[in-house]
Amino acid sequence: MTSTERSIAAAEQHSAHNYHPLPVVVATAQGAWMTDVEGRRYLDMLAGYSALNFGHGNRRLVAAAKAQLDRVTLTSRAFHHDRFAEFCTELAALCGMEMVLPMNTGAEAVETAVKTARKWGYRVKGVPDGRAKIVVAENNFHGRTTTIVSFSTDQEARADFGPYTPGFEIVPYGDLAALEAAVDEHTVAVLLEPIQGEAGVLVPPPGYLAGVRRLTTERNVLFMADEIQSGLGRTGRTFACEHEDVVPDVYILGKALGGGVVPVSAVVSSREVLGVYQPGEHGSTFGGNPLACAVALEVIAILKSGEYQQKAAELGEHLHRELALLAGAGLVTAVRGRGLWAGIDVPPAVGTGREVSERLMTQGVLVKDTHGATIRIAPPLVITKEDLDWGLARIREVLEG
Repeated sequence: MTSTERSIAAAEQHSAHNYHPLPVVVATAQGAWMTDVEGRRYLDMLAGYSALNFGHGNRRLVAAAKAQLDRVTLTSRAFHHDRFAEFCTELAALCGMEMVLPMNTGAEAVETAVKTARKWGYRVKGVPDGRAKIVVAENNFHGRTTTIVSFSTDQEARADFGPYTPGFEIVPYGDLAALEAAVDEHTVAVLLEPIQGEAGVLVPPPGYLAGVRRLTTERNVLFMADEIQSGLGRTGRTFACEHEDVVPDVYILGKALGGGVVPVSAVVSSREVLGVYQPGEHGSTFGGNPLACAVALEVIAILKSGEYQQKAAELGEHLHRELALLAGAGLVTAVRGRGLWAGIDVPPAVGTGREVSERLMTQGVLVKDTHGATIRIAPPLVITKEDLDWGLARIREVLEG
């Protein structure tokens, strides 16, 4: 039995089967490349669902983490620490906002945003107690907590986890008329992904986000943008909302904010919105811890240069030109995305998304399937054009084969 087989067998025996990973066991990684326990190298074209935007083992991020490890890693929010104020100040400035509420995971940040919207609705907008409603989009993916799966339309994520949390209305993604019809006097927020990642990298119709912004402003409703996957450089801008010159009321951030080093998430908004909280009403032992703040501060510094946003825009144009050629040759049935982020639908004759992903693994490329026939492509933003072309060539070979 190989090292890979032994590791997978032990994992299967001793861990809950809530994931179905590809049969590769990664041991080391650097930049856009990973090496398994057998010494085989793979081009990472998933980047931890955008958590690794700045690559594996990014020197600046690892150095920031190591330096902080020697100082202090956790105080809890029972005490102040010397990285917290700077982190909140810098992240608020990056977002053009005023206040930050830090958490750890993306799902925690979404839960925090839901609670924030409801509290704002009762305290500021004047919605009757217990009547607050949040409008969400069909095929969304905001996390896996009980409340979040309550407004999911993915039965795999939702089934057997009821009873479900009320207070949400689901409308078709990209349908502004349906959204307008759903917003009423009890609506406190519209919660959307600017680009739906788990659904297959679905980009909304042009003008949709701007229309959401106009509608929510007119109706005194918060526009909450879940930029956990789409934000922090992935689409060629700091935030995907920028492609329509839109600034939401609330940014929900995670994944790349921790640089693939530690889990860091945050809700970022105005003083009017986040100012509704009083001590004891919400919190997290690890949220905003010194180690997380140190790493996230370095992420913010990296983003302030604009280098990675520009690279994602330029390489993204190249990526989508090459994928369009695959579509033109009939090798894929659809291509979607923006920046260094794409979803491609493979024809049934080629195989399922899982089967294509497994074939690509044998050729040294790691991707992830979703919804049966779709493969997501999201390499670290540090990838070179040469490596990207090598990965795309392997994809073409597998699809042709």
